Amino acid sequence: MRAYSHRGFTLLELMIAMLLLALMSSMLYGTLSLSAGSWDRGEARAQQSADMRLTEEFLRQSLAAQHPLRLHKVVDQPLYFQGTHDALAYAGVLPGRTGGGIYYFKLAVERADTGAELTLSRVVPDPAATSLPTFDGAEHSVLASGIAEIRFSYFGRDVDANIAMDPTWRDEWRDPNVLPLMIRIDVIPARGAPWPSLVVEPRLAPEAGCRSWDLNRNRCIGT
Repeated sequence: MRAYSHRGFTLLELMIAMLLLALMSSMLYGTLSLSAGSWDRGEARAQQSADMRLTEEFLRQSLAAQHPLRLHKVVDQPLYFQGTHDALAYAGVLPGRTGGGIYYFKLAVERADTGAELTLSRVVPDPAATSLPTFDGAEHSVLASGIAEIRFSYFGRDVDANIAMDPTWRDEWRDPNVLPLMIRIDVIPARGAPWPSLVVEPRLAPEAGCRSWDLNRNRCIGT
């Protein structure tokens, strides 16, 4: 009669096998995590790029075609326009697909619970107003999220400057009767590279929306 011997795994062999399995699982998990992270980062970059393109295209069209709205109840008939280094307010037309009509817009970065957002606020102008409206309680739309800072620059001449003087860039626009020759917008996101600078040239002539224009002073006159 023939005898058979049955030999199993030793404890050392079992421990080595479990260690190899753990190493393989760890490498597989790391590879999957890296792939998922790369996918998420790629989606975030794509979304940021889409926000940038859509926002810059909207601002280019909106600022280039500003409405020549003036405060006709004021002697000098100033424009509905305010330009500072971190905010810009101007009169424009809302596209027909979103309701249409003339509004006074304000572009700025607003802080929210979910982070900083580039917003466009809007109010309906008052024809009988004697001062520029505020944006308290205004409706607003979010143009882009994750924005750290926005900077505005204005190319033009000083108030009452002679037409022969060369225009320069400045951080604030102080002339209430004439629009700047060009507006530059620089957007800095919370993450990633800054957006390309957007330079817009308003298409309005200096006398746009003015009932009577003084060529010598570059000012609205009359009522």
